[in-house]
Amino acid sequence: MNAWSVRVRGTVQGVGFRPFVHRIATGLSLDGAVRNVGGDVLIEVGGPEAAVSRLVEALRDQAPPAARVAEVIVAPAAVAPPPGFRVTGSGDADVTAGFAGLPPDLATCDDCLRELFDPADRRFRYPFINCTNCGPRATIVDELPYDRVRTAMAGFPLCRRCAAEYRDPADRRFHAEPVACPVCGPRLTWHAGKRSAYGDQALTVAAGAIAVGRIVAVKGLGGYQLICDATDPAVVERLRHRKQRPRKPFAVMVADLGAAHAVADLCPAGWAALTSPARPVVLLPSRTGSPVAAAVMPGVDRVGLFLPCTPLHHLLLRAVGRPLVVTSGNRADEPIAIDDADAAGRLAGIADGLLSHDRPIRARYDDSVVHIAAGAARMLRRARGYAPGALPLPVPARRPVLAVGAQLKHTFTLARGDRALVGPHGGDLSDADTLEAFRATVAQLSRLHRFEPWAVAHDLHPDYLSTAYARETATGQRLIGVQHHHAHVVSCAAEHDVAGPFLGIAYDGLGYGDDGRLWGGELLLATYTGFRRLGRFGRAPLPGGQAAVRRPARTALGYLYGGEFPVPDGPAPALCRRMPAAEQAVVRRMIQRRVNSPYASSAGRFLDAAAALLGIRDDNGYEGEAAILLEAAAHRATGHPGPLPWRLTRVDGLWVYDWSGTLGALLRRGAAGEPAADLALAVHRVLVDVTVELCGRAAESTGVRVVCLSGGCLQNRILAGALPGALRAAGLTALLNRDVPAGDGGISYGQAVVAAARIAGGG
Repeated sequence: MNAWSVRVRGTVQGVGFRPFVHRIATGLSLDGAVRNVGGDVLIEVGGPEAAVSRLVEALRDQAPPAARVAEVIVAPAAVAPPPGFRVTGSGDADVTAGFAGLPPDLATCDDCLRELFDPADRRFRYPFINCTNCGPRATIVDELPYDRVRTAMAGFPLCRRCAAEYRDPADRRFHAEPVACPVCGPRLTWHAGKRSAYGDQALTVAAGAIAVGRIVAVKGLGGYQLICDATDPAVVERLRHRKQRPRKPFAVMVADLGAAHAVADLCPAGWAALTSPARPVVLLPSRTGSPVAAAVMPGVDRVGLFLPCTPLHHLLLRAVGRPLVVTSGNRADEPIAIDDADAAGRLAGIADGLLSHDRPIRARYDDSVVHIAAGAARMLRRARGYAPGALPLPVPARRPVLAVGAQLKHTFTLARGDRALVGPHGGDLSDADTLEAFRATVAQLSRLHRFEPWAVAHDLHPDYLSTAYARETATGQRLIGVQHHHAHVVSCAAEHDVAGPFLGIAYDGLGYGDDGRLWGGELLLATYTGFRRLGRFGRAPLPGGQAAVRRPARTALGYLYGGEFPVPDGPAPALCRRMPAAEQAVVRRMIQRRVNSPYASSAGRFLDAAAALLGIRDDNGYEGEAAILLEAAAHRATGHPGPLPWRLTRVDGLWVYDWSGTLGALLRRGAAGEPAADLALAVHRVLVDVTVELCGRAAESTGVRVVCLSGGCLQNRILAGALPGALRAAGLTALLNRDVPAGDGGISYGQAVVAAARIAGGG
C-alpha cells in the first residue's frame, strides 16, 4: 500500500472540510486521518495510487461551498497509516509562517434553512441553527485552533442528541463547533422598558414591534444592528434622527431572491454575490416601483441589498413580511456595540426595544459591502463573511509585519510568511472610542495567531491616529512609512500578482505625498518597494482644510479663484448665488491670502467641485456624498453631451491635467441650460480620456504597459467600468481591485506588501 501526505491550503477550516475529506476517503476505501494544522488541513492517507489521485482531484474540484482551495501539496509518506479513516484533533498552529485557521462567519445554508421552517424538525424556528456549512466562526473564537472548547459555545454543553450528531462522521453536524438546539443552546431575550420576553415569544414580540413602526436593536453575528421597516418613511426618518445619520443610505435586507427582484435590478454577478456564503450587502440599481421608501437611500440610484445571514434574520423577515432596514448598532462614527450592557446603554435612545441572546460576541464585525463594476463583484468594505480570511502576498514577509492602515474606512493587516490577514473594517479612526476598538481588534487577532510584529508599516500623514498608534506602540520594532497612493496601487498589483514595474493610477480624496503636499490624482511608475511620480491633477486650494472637504462649495471656489490654472472668465456660477455672501467673502479672502487653504492635486476634490458647480451638492452629509451624487446624476443622463475641453501640460517634469478649460466649459454650458445630468456624464468622460492619455504617454516613455487602477474614486462605477476597456483599446493592460477595497480599506494590505518587499530586499 502506498502512503502519502496531502496538505490543503486556503480557506479550509471551519467550512466542513474535514468531514468532506472523511466522506470522500471512506467512499474510496482509503486508510488514514485528517486534521487541522495551523491554517491548513493535513491528510495522511494510504491506499492504491489511483484512489489517492481521485481523492486529490476531489479536494480541488468538489470542496464544500464555503471553502476556497488555494493549493494541494502531495508528498510521499514514510509510514503507512493504520486501517480505517478518522478525523483527529487539531494540531498546534505553525507560528513561523502563515496563520492559524480562523474562518469567517458563514450565512445559513439551504439545509439548515429547510429545517428552520420544518414543523417536524427539532430545530423548528430555532434562531441559532447551524452545521459544518454555516454559522458563526470568527465572531465566537476565544483561542485557536478552532474547536468548540475554545469558542463562546464552551458555555453551552451539548445535549445527548447534539453530541451524537457532533461525533457522527456521516452527519452534517460532524465537528460543527457551534452546533446547538433549543435544549442546550443559546436563547433569545426581549427587553423594552419594564417588559421582557424569552425564547420564541421574544422573537414574536420583536417582529411585532418592527411591523408597527418601531426601531429594534438586534444582536447579530458581529455586533448589534438597528432594524426597522424599510417601507415606512416615517420610521426611517426617525431612525436617521436618532442615529444622527441625516443622509447616508441604509442597507436593506429582504427575505429571498423574489423579494430582491422587487427592490433591485439583478445581474448575474449581483445574484452570485447576494447568494454567496458571505452574504454581503450588494449595491444594485434600484428598481422602479420598489416598495422601499425613498428616505432609505436619498438622492442615489442604488440600493444596498442583502439576504438574511443568520437564522434569526430569516425568522424576522418571515414574520414581518417586508424589506427591513438593517444598519449598524451605533450612533454615527461610533464603534458597533457588541457587549450587552454597552448596547443597552448606548442604544437606549435609538431603539424602542432590544432583541438579544446569551451567546457572547468575541469580535466586532460589521456587514461587508460589495458593488458590481466591470462585470464583477468588487469589495467596498471587507468585514463579516470575508475577514479575517488570509490573502496571498506576492513577496513573502520574512519578518512579521503589522500594517496599521490610514484614517478613513480603516483596516489593519498582519503579514507573515506568504499570507496577509486583513482585519475587519473598523470605520473611521476619528476619536478615542474608534481608536480603542482598533487597538482591541489588533490585540485579539495578534493573540489568536501568536503574532509579534518585527516591523510596523504606516501612512506618511503625521496627523493620522493610525500613524500615532504606530509610533506609540513600536517598542523595538522597525517603523516603515508607506506613501498613501503607493499603497493604493500596490494593493491592486498584489491582488493580481504583478511581477515587474507597473503604472499606477491612484484617484482618491486626499493622501499625504512624499513632498509634504496633499495628493489625490496621481500617475506613478511603481514596484512593490518604491515609486516615481510621473503625473498628477492640477492643484487647487481647500479653504478651511477639512471644512472644504465637508463643504464642496468651498472647494469649488478654491478651483475657481485660487487654482493652479486660472479658469476662463464666464458667467457667475450659480454657486455664488446659493452661498451666503458673508461666507463667500471669508472664503475668497482665505484663498487670496492662502490662510488655512492647503493645495491638493486630488481627483476626489475635483469631482466635489464639479458637483457643487452643477448644483448637485454643496455639502457632504457623509464622506464622498457629492461625488456619489455626481455619479448618480451621470447615470440619469438622457442626452449625448459633447466633450468638455481639457489638456495635459508639463510642470516640473510631470504630466499635469489642466482642468481650467473643463470647469470653464462646465460653467458656460450649465448657464446655457444644458442639463446637469448630461454635464455630469461629460465630466466622467473627461476623466477617462485624461487617464488614457496620461497612461499612454507614460507607457511610451517607460515601456511599461500594465496599469493598476486604485483609490476611492475607482469605486465609481462609471470610471471602473469605462477605464479598463479604454486602456485596452490603447494597447495597455488595466487591472482593478477585487478582493481588497480600492478605497482606504485596502491601504493596510498595500502597506503590508510594500513592507514585506522592502524587508526581503534588505531595505
